[in-house]
Amino acid sequence: MTQDQILSKTIDFVKDKLSNAEGGHDWFHIQRVFNNAKLIAKNENVDEFVVALGALLHDIADSKFYDGDETIGPKVAFDFLESLDIEKDVITHVIKIIKNISFKGGNVIQDFKSPELDVIQDADRLDAIGAIGIARCFNYGGFKNRALYNPEISPNLHMSKEEYKSSTAPTINHFYEKLLLLKDRMNTQTGKTIALERHRFMEDFLNQFYNEWEGKS
Repeated sequence: MTQDQILSKTIDFVKDKLSNAEGGHDWFHIQRVFNNAKLIAKNENVDEFVVALGALLHDIADSKFYDGDETIGPKVAFDFLESLDIEKDVITHVIKIIKNISFKGGNVIQDFKSPELDVIQDADRLDAIGAIGIARCFNYGGFKNRALYNPEISPNLHMSKEEYKSSTAPTINHFYEKLLLLKDRMNTQTGKTIALERHRFMEDFLNQFYNEWEGKS
């Protein structure tokens, strides 16, 4: 089986697996991350096949939709990849990427690094900021029935991994607890350049949000 055939099968698998997913973590999220990763990879010395597989499978079973269980995604991806004609070291690399890609509150030390993970992590983080990031943030907040904003509940910038995963804070808080932090956590130069513009867009949005909230505009 060629790499193109494997990627085609992977796309079909992911589309089917995420057919009923929440709107911010559905196939279209995967597609955007996949496209972002391909764009970033052009300027990096990486295995593009590993990047493609990792991007396609990085959210195959996001733990936030499985009661916080972080073992399901890697297992689903491993079982699928093992059913194909793929080298063991490629499978191992992809699974390590899936295990280490997520933000997890920002206070967790990443125990695996690779240029391929750097690319996919940047691609995933880019989809969490800017116009689409804002849309995804409020979509998930609505999905979890969270308040838009509560001035009496301040963002918590020092959450543990467990606190981050179980947080029920208003959606606006998530900008400060994650989204606005991502610009300075990008790995690649391409990711940093794109993130800067999207970060500014979020700052403009927040300024407008507070003005409207307070009846100033």
